[in-house]
Amino acid sequence: MYTDINSEDFRGQFASGDSGEYQLIDVREEEEHAEVHIPGTINIPLSEFPARLDEVSEDAPVVLVCNTGVRSSQAALLLAGMGYDQDLIFNLEDGTKGWMKKGFNVICGGDAMARPSHNEP
Repeated sequence: MYTDINSEDFRGQFASGDSGEYQLIDVREEEEHAEVHIPGTINIPLSEFPARLDEVSEDAPVVLVCNTGVRSSQAALLLAGMGYDQDLIFNLEDGTKGWMKKGFNVICGGDAMARPSHNEP
């Protein structure tokens, strides 16, 4: 129905720039997203997701992220159920928490937190 992908695989497959266009959608609530998020995310909360499907690309890969991969997997199932190409739906299974645990860059309250060992997504 969709593909689970971890942070390292996401960075290798999408963030390298070789894969072309894609959408990185954070399905956490606005307050959570404002507090900390992965650079380049678009915030469409899961609670608003069905009403905002017109903002989700049907032609490019969609990578969904939340805090731990649970809500984003629900959004992935919703997209698959709506007929989106299953080969273009990805769930960032370790979520924002896993991303941060690996030391990758995040934006906190509007300011990027520099992580010494890694570049932007």
